[in-house]
Amino acid sequence: MLEVGSISPDFCLSNQDDVEICSRDLRGKWIVLYFYPKDSTPGCTTEACEFTAAMDDYDDMGAIILGVSADSTKAHRNFIEKQNLGITLLSDPTTQMMQDYGVWAMKKNYGKEYMGIVRSTYIIDPKGIVRAAWTNVKVKDHVAKVKEELAKLVG
Repeated sequence: MLEVGSISPDFCLSNQDDVEICSRDLRGKWIVLYFYPKDSTPGCTTEACEFTAAMDDYDDMGAIILGVSADSTKAHRNFIEKQNLGITLLSDPTTQMMQDYGVWAMKKNYGKEYMGIVRSTYIIDPKGIVRAAWTNVKVKDHVAKVKEELAKLVG
């Protein structure tokens, strides 16, 4: 997990439309960057739908919302169409970005250990500095907490 105050690692990943999105092109904007385990699963669907519902509020604060998982761009397109999402989803099939951000980690489920995505969210300022971080996110009320923290940071 990245520390608040650290510089966010650079990235270039394809979005749901196979368009490359690079952090260098986003400088000057607030970024809400959230990592989630898998498209079309219950918690991930709730989180994506809540971020979509709050998009106007985030837009008003000058922030863009980016969701990241290891799913393919095609899976992202299907997820967006099925749920009518308005957010941008990035595909990290190699998990390199997730490793850079410290969210690809050993997990345990039913006694089995495996590498997976730890549900996490970062707020990154226009200069690329991490200003807020959440790890092991519980979906309930998370989008509202992120919005509240962003409002404080944007001032």
